[in-house]
Amino acid sequence: MFRSFSAVLIFIFFAFFNVLSGQDFSLQGSVQDEKGAGIPFATILLKMAEDSSIVKADVTTESGLYVFQNIRPGKYFAEASYIGLTEGRSEVFDHSGKPQTLQTIVLTENAKQLEEVVVTGQRALIEVKADRTIFNVQGTINSAGENGLNLLRKAPGVLVDNNNSISVLGRAGVLIYVDGRRVPLTGDDLTNYLENLTSEQIDKIDIITNPGSKYEAQGNAGIIDIRLKKDKNLGYNGSLSTTYGHGRYGTGNANASGNYRNKKLNTFGNVGYNKGTRWNEMIFDTYQNGIRLDETNRSTGDFEGINGRLGSDFFISPKSTIGFLIGAQSNLIENYSNNRTFISPESNPNKIDSILTAPNTSTGDRKQATFNLNYAYESGKNRLNIDADYGSFRNEADYLQPNYYYNAGETAIISQIINSYNTPVKIDIATAKADFETEVFGGNLGIGTKFSNVATDNTFLFFNVKNGVATRDNRRSNQFNYNENVLAGYVNYSKNLSSKWNASAGLRVENTDATGELTAFATDLEEPPATFDYTSYFPSAGLTYQHKPEHAFSVNYGRRINRPDYNVLNPFREQLSELSYSKGNKFLQPEIVNNIELGYTFNYRYSFKLAYSNTSNQITRLIGPDELDPRAGFISWDNLATQKLYSANLSLPVDITGWWNAYMNFSASYTDNQADYGNGKVVDVQAGSYSCYQQHTFKLGKQWKGEISGWYSGPGVWGGVFLYDPSYSLNLGLQRKFFKEKMNVRLSAGDITYQSGWSGVSRFNGQVGNGRGNWDSRRATISISYDLGNNNVKSRKRNTGIEDESKRVGG
Repeated sequence: MFRSFSAVLIFIFFAFFNVLSGQDFSLQGSVQDEKGAGIPFATILLKMAEDSSIVKADVTTESGLYVFQNIRPGKYFAEASYIGLTEGRSEVFDHSGKPQTLQTIVLTENAKQLEEVVVTGQRALIEVKADRTIFNVQGTINSAGENGLNLLRKAPGVLVDNNNSISVLGRAGVLIYVDGRRVPLTGDDLTNYLENLTSEQIDKIDIITNPGSKYEAQGNAGIIDIRLKKDKNLGYNGSLSTTYGHGRYGTGNANASGNYRNKKLNTFGNVGYNKGTRWNEMIFDTYQNGIRLDETNRSTGDFEGINGRLGSDFFISPKSTIGFLIGAQSNLIENYSNNRTFISPESNPNKIDSILTAPNTSTGDRKQATFNLNYAYESGKNRLNIDADYGSFRNEADYLQPNYYYNAGETAIISQIINSYNTPVKIDIATAKADFETEVFGGNLGIGTKFSNVATDNTFLFFNVKNGVATRDNRRSNQFNYNENVLAGYVNYSKNLSSKWNASAGLRVENTDATGELTAFATDLEEPPATFDYTSYFPSAGLTYQHKPEHAFSVNYGRRINRPDYNVLNPFREQLSELSYSKGNKFLQPEIVNNIELGYTFNYRYSFKLAYSNTSNQITRLIGPDELDPRAGFISWDNLATQKLYSANLSLPVDITGWWNAYMNFSASYTDNQADYGNGKVVDVQAGSYSCYQQHTFKLGKQWKGEISGWYSGPGVWGGVFLYDPSYSLNLGLQRKFFKEKMNVRLSAGDITYQSGWSGVSRFNGQVGNGRGNWDSRRATISISYDLGNNNVKSRKRNTGIEDESKRVGG
């Protein structure tokens, strides 16, 4: 109770302080265009009236505001400029030394626009666009030293649960992309991949909650597209960065990137190295079948990895570009865990009967390589993109798991069972797609097709170890192969119906042909393969209404699918101990969801969204007792009959003063899970949840910048039956730039209250379990990056450093 109350007070304080502090201390004003919209990153100068000498210079905020601090009394005028617009200036005014608001400066279009111009500036932390929300990673000091998975915990509307499963707006089944291309990994493989992407490599994260027919229909919650850094300026560019963080253990990384671009080609690449130790703890107190199991699992993992990518774009004509991209990653992992379970009767839970200890060790070697060839053509109204991709993923893992049963005093071993297992995994993915867009009847017509093949080979070799000799157990060893072919085609059309109304509609058709085949080493355990062959239709539609330039309303509908993948189909038994394990379910059916979203955006930056989702055959994680061993419990996957989800999201960027800006995001959801598996196995769970995230950034002068950020998550439901408790985190950051802003030094303190862990209760099939857990989230981090300089020629089009790359995603 105290933890939750303290967290609420922290956030109430910031929200209340925002209101009280909306005042300035010297000169303030705004720069706007002819329509009254604020102009971001315009140059603003304060000049003396008598000789036009410059007193101070600055740039406007994202909303076109500016503030000059500590200005002596006198006569001044303000002058504003922005590339492609005429210069503007205020009238001469007398400044008495008291806070003063100046007249608005209006800039108009300049008929003689410059041929080669570029405007860069710091992007807002969050951008809200018509089809996506953009989380600009470099817009936060506290991203220093974070990995890709932890960055998603901070992204608006995104939740990462205790099993590292990712959901958006309360919906599970999100699809992860990197640079517009799908990452075909799931489960622990995806977790390890994201944990080996560093924040220094990531530019921004696009969150697309209701993709149109152009995007593949897989993923009920939509798409999260992680965009890596890629300099698009002409000439030579490069940067170096290094980060070290320490909590219980230390982690660090080093990264180098560079590119060369001229009028004929753009070559780019980066390489990164990371090393360190991760730690986590899970505690479960479970009652089942008249038995109490008090289980604690603490693990540490040493990791070391290297990753890199190299690509080139060749501008073969003014209309055509051909390119390639190669990526590679290699990671070594050594895990050590100590699992202890106190076993006692439920009637007398404090009377220990026996103690099970399982000191586990494992080693893993994960390698992957990806290849892409692409072609782009653009001529007037016509655009064509063609992509061919291939990915190879290889994982090797060896586990040793001794199980020792002790007496209540832990003075003698009653019995012991020692197991080891080896789990090599091979995944090969090949895709080809083509997208074409043109103008038809005054609107935009898009058509495209895509073919993908996913082939996985999962081997599980289980051994019994006696007297140091390992003997394979053929009744528990097997091989699981999964092959999936998806052929898709789509059509999409959008058109402005009037100056205020825009409509879009599309249809995507996908044929899925998949086979999951389990090969047992004992012939009497052979089972027929699980086959899937079906054609699905995925309509989408959207309508937007621009009431005034600053008021936009939208409604969107989409139907999507979430196919079970190799990770949840695979029936292998992965153990923490002999009494605690997880396994897949090869009979899972694909889930279908219908999503409806209502949106409102004010002044192009404040957004509010309401959403409703209805999912049939929802794939969910369930916790229950083992049917054979009354002491054992396991985690598995199954289909719920239905899941209904209602959610809301509010995004509020606020410029409090010229030196203080804030971003706030509030989310709320209500989930209704229903299923009946017979024999009393019923899921009937309703849960509401809410969360908020705030970031406050302060310009402290002389190149210093400070940051306070944090989040609070109220109670809710994970998977089908786990009801979790509130948690929160508070983070501090400080930044200073040196050497003409070429060097950037960031210091951060993460989760300083150490309250970001999880806790909750699960009730299913007669089992009641209370659990809690934590990881190495409280840590201090230093990050240093250095721009090696560039010899660049300005690009042709005017921009604000914010680029929309959505045209290269889809299919």
